[in-house]
Amino acid sequence: MATSTVQLALQSRLLSYGIGESTKLVPAPTANRGKRVACRLSKLELGEMNFSGRSRKTDQEVSKRTHRLKALSASGISLIQTAKRVPTYLFRTDIGGHVKVLVEKTNGKYIVLVEVLPSEHSDAHAELVMLWGLFRSDASCFMPLDLNRRGADGQSSTLETPFVQGPSDKVTVELDFEASLAPFYISFYMKSQLVSDMKRSEIRSHRNTNFVVPVGLTSGHPSPLGLSCQPDGTMNFALFSRSAKSVVLCLYDDISVEMPSLEIDLDPYVNRSGDIWHAALDCSLSFKTYGYRCKVATSGKEELVLLDPYSKVIRSVIPRQGGSKLHPKYLGELCKEPGYDWSDDVPPSLPMEKLIVYRLNVTEFTKDGSSKLPDDLAGTFSGITEKWSHFKHLGVNAILLEPIFPFEEQKGPYFPSHFFSPGNMHGRSSDPLSVIKSMKDMVKKLHANGIEIFLEVIFTHTAEDAPLMHIDNSCYYSIKGGDMNIQFALNCNYPIVQQMILDCLRYWVIEFHIDGFVFVNASSLLKGFHGEILSRPQLVEAIAFDPILSKVKIIADYWDALANDSKEILFPHWRKWAEINTRFCDDIRDFLRGKGLLSSLATRLCGSGDIFSGGRGPAFSFNYIARNFGLTLVDLVSFSSSEVASELSWNCGEEGPTTNNIVLETRLKQVRNFLFILFISLGVPVLNMGDECGQSSGGSPVHGARKSFDWSTLKTGFGIQTTQFISFLTSLRMRRSDLLQKRTFLKEENIQWHGSDQSPPKWDDPSSRFLAMSLKADAEGSQTSVSDNGGDLFVAFNSAGESESVILPPPPTDVVWHRLVDTALPFPGFFAEKGTPVEDGLVAYEMKPHSCLLFEAQKLAEI
Repeated sequence: MATSTVQLALQSRLLSYGIGESTKLVPAPTANRGKRVACRLSKLELGEMNFSGRSRKTDQEVSKRTHRLKALSASGISLIQTAKRVPTYLFRTDIGGHVKVLVEKTNGKYIVLVEVLPSEHSDAHAELVMLWGLFRSDASCFMPLDLNRRGADGQSSTLETPFVQGPSDKVTVELDFEASLAPFYISFYMKSQLVSDMKRSEIRSHRNTNFVVPVGLTSGHPSPLGLSCQPDGTMNFALFSRSAKSVVLCLYDDISVEMPSLEIDLDPYVNRSGDIWHAALDCSLSFKTYGYRCKVATSGKEELVLLDPYSKVIRSVIPRQGGSKLHPKYLGELCKEPGYDWSDDVPPSLPMEKLIVYRLNVTEFTKDGSSKLPDDLAGTFSGITEKWSHFKHLGVNAILLEPIFPFEEQKGPYFPSHFFSPGNMHGRSSDPLSVIKSMKDMVKKLHANGIEIFLEVIFTHTAEDAPLMHIDNSCYYSIKGGDMNIQFALNCNYPIVQQMILDCLRYWVIEFHIDGFVFVNASSLLKGFHGEILSRPQLVEAIAFDPILSKVKIIADYWDALANDSKEILFPHWRKWAEINTRFCDDIRDFLRGKGLLSSLATRLCGSGDIFSGGRGPAFSFNYIARNFGLTLVDLVSFSSSEVASELSWNCGEEGPTTNNIVLETRLKQVRNFLFILFISLGVPVLNMGDECGQSSGGSPVHGARKSFDWSTLKTGFGIQTTQFISFLTSLRMRRSDLLQKRTFLKEENIQWHGSDQSPPKWDDPSSRFLAMSLKADAEGSQTSVSDNGGDLFVAFNSAGESESVILPPPPTDVVWHRLVDTALPFPGFFAEKGTPVEDGLVAYEMKPHSCLLFEAQKLAEI
C-alpha cells in the first residue's frame, strides 16, 4: 500500500486548490516519510486567483510563499446513510444549491459519484467543471498518483473534469480509484461557464470553502469509545476530547520507527459528534498500530503521539537510537480483540464470609530463581498458574493482585498510565496478545481450583506520562485551588471519567472473568472537581448498582499512594461496598504490643460493628495485619525505632536481627498471635505475600524495599511451621464456619466475655492486658451438628509480660475441653487439628506471657 506523503512543488502558476498547469506532485524523500509538509497561502492570495490559476502577483512573489488550504475544517457536511450503507455526503453550496457525493467500494475500487442538484438560482445553460485533487493529512500533502494527463505538447494539463448531464436536470461526475490507495481525501470546487459570454464563476460550499470528501475513511461512530471492529468490515476509532482544537489519527506499519506512516486529520465537521472524535477505516489496511496527536491549548504536547485511553491491546514502542524525545511509549494494536475459550470456566462465586485472601505482586511472586521456573515463566501470570498449589496448601481461596496496569516505572505500579490492558511485563514475551492469553489462562486455572481473582485498581490519579493528561486535561483531571502538585488527580465523578471507569471495570469482568476489585485511595472516589466531598458520589453509587459490577466483590481501600497513608472516612456503601479494615490492623497491633483498650480488641474480634453495622455485617470487613506497604509481619516484631513509630510495631526487646533466644521466642509467639487473631476474628482475613515464610524488608516500610518471594524459605523451620499453622487456621475457619465465618454479627446470647478469673473484663483499665471469650455454638443455626464440628469455643488473649491463670468455664454436659492452640508451646505442639483433651478436674490453665489460647468443647465419645 502506498503510504508516502508528497511534497507540493509550486512553480510559476497555481490554482486556488493548488494544482495548475505547471504544478507537479513529487514524492517526498524517504527521510520525510510520515511528515506533514506545511505550505501556506494567505486569504488575499486566494482572492487574487483567476480561473486559469494564474496569480496576479509575480512568480517570484508566489514562490516566496507557502500554500495551505484548510479544507478539512471548513466543509460543513452532513452524512447520510443510504439503504446500501453507501457513505453519502450532502453539501450546501454558496449559491443555494446542493452537492451530493456518494463513495462506494466495489470490485477492488472506490467509485466516487459527485451529483449537483439544481436550484432556482442555477443556470441551466451553464457548463460545469470540477477542479479536484487528492491528499491524505491536509491539502499540503498530496498523494503521488499518476493522474496528470499529458497534452499534445507533452505538458501536464490541470485536473479539470466536466460534469455530464443526467436525468432530472442533475449533472454528475464519476471517478474511480484503486482501493489500495485509500485512505485519502478528495477536495474539489466547481466552476460554471455561461455559453453566451464565456464568463466563469467559482462554486464552493456555503462556508466559502472547498468540498472535502473522505475515501476509504468514513465518519465512523462516536460509540463505543476506543477501537472496535464493525460488521461492515471497518475499524471504528472514537476518542473523547472536548478541548482538542484538532485531532490527527496516526497509523504505523512498523513499530520500530518513531514517525507515523500515515497521518489523517479528522475533520471536526465530519468526524466529530459533541466531544467525541471518530472515524472508520477498512480492516484490510496493512497498518499495525495507531495513536493520536491532539492539539490542546493546555497541553503543549501536540507533537506527541498519544495512546488511545480505551485501547485494549497495547504494544511497547521500540525507539531508534538517538531518536526524538517525543516518540510514543505505547501504541494501540490495530487488531480485533483475541477470542478465548471460556467454555469450561465456572467462577467460584464464593460468599463473602467464606473468603480467605492472599495478596501478591505478579512479578515478585515468582521472579526469584528459587521458584525453579524457566526464565520465560518467572515473574509472569503463567508463573502464578504454575504455583497455584501454594494457595491450596495454605487454604487460600482468593488472590488479590497488586496493580497490573502499565505504570510509570520510576514511581511503581500505583501510578498507572493506562487502565484497559495488563502490562506487557507480566507475560512470557512482550507480545501483548500472549500476555492477555496468559492472564486468562491463569484465571481459568485458578477458577478450576476454587480460587477467585481480585484486582487492586487506582482510578483516583495517574502517572505523569498518562495519555489522558495531554488528551483533555481540563475534563479528566480535577483542580484543588490551583495546586499543581495534584495535577494528576483524576476527576473521577465527572461524567466522561465515570463512564471510562465503569467501562474499564466491566471490561475486566466480562473479558477476563475477574471476581472483584479493591479500590485504592477510595476516599478520593468521593471528591468533586475542586476536591470537595460529595454527599452522594455518582461513581460509588453507579458501581454499587451496575448490573454487572454489583455481582462481583467491590472493596474500598483508604490507603493513599500519593501520601503513603490511610485516610479513614465514612464511606457511602449502599450495602454493597466492603472495606479494607485499617482499624483492625491498628487495634490488634496496639494490643499485642501492650497498649490500647480491651474494648477495641473485642470490637475487632466480633467483626467491627462500629464500622459495618447498618445493613452490612462482619463479612464486609477485610482484615489484615501486614500488607504490601509498611512493615512485613516478621518486621512488625523485630523493629520499633522512632523511624517506624507509625507502624505500631514492637521489637520484643532488641532492635533488628538478634541471636538472643528469649527475644527470638517472643517474636515467634507474636507472629503466631497475629495470625491467630486474624483468623479467629469475624471478617475476611487477608494474608500478604512472604509473611508465611518470614520475609523481611530490613525494617523499611517503603513499598520498593519489598523483595521477591524466596521459595527456599518455605523449607526453613519458620516457613514450615508458619505455613502449617496457616493451613490449620484456614481449615478451622471452614470447619467452624458457624462461629468464625458469619455474614451477620453474633447474637448476644452466643458470646460471653471473661477476665482471667471468670470475672467481667476490665474494659476501662488501660493497663489490662488479658481478655477471654466464650463462643457458644447455636445448634439450630448451624449447618452441621455439634457432634460433627464440635461445640463451644473458648478463646483467650494475653499480651502482658507475665503468665495468667485462666479459669476455664464449665463445659456443657457430656463434653470436655480440648486445647487446639497454645501459641506459647513449641512446634509442633502449639496447635493440633483434633486437639489435646484437658485433664479431668483441671480448673485453671497457666497461660504464658504474650500468647493466645483456643479450646473447643467436644463430646466424651470423641476422646
